[in-house]
Amino acid sequence: QVQLVESGGGFVQPGGSLRPSCAASGTIFSINYMGWYRQAPGKQRELVAGISSGGWSNYADSVKGRFSISRDNAKNTVYLQMNSLKPEDTAVYYCVVNTDRVYWGQGTQVTVSS
Repeated sequence: QVQLVESGGGFVQPGGSLRPSCAASGTIFSINYMGWYRQAPGKQRELVAGISSGGWSNYADSVKGRFSISRDNAKNTVYLQMNSLKPEDTAVYYCVVNTDRVYWGQGTQVTVSS
């Protein structure tokens, strides 16, 4: 079993930055894919960014150039550096980890507002 603990969400003004992280623990042999999804009120959950074990990353068009995903394999942790935040980035952000199966984090709230 794998547990995911997210942290680093919060409230920020437009143009600000946040860096949520997600640490995986438990019985882990190897982690293939790590990523972040988000879900805003009344909207479907959508992929924000993902990163493979080899470091290949992909991003939603809406966050390209503003967000950067990274991972620390020694710590089984994935990070999402979010810069130039906009009100439309407001959502609950969920990390996802693919090992023996897909695990989801509990979600961390990100609110961007003036």
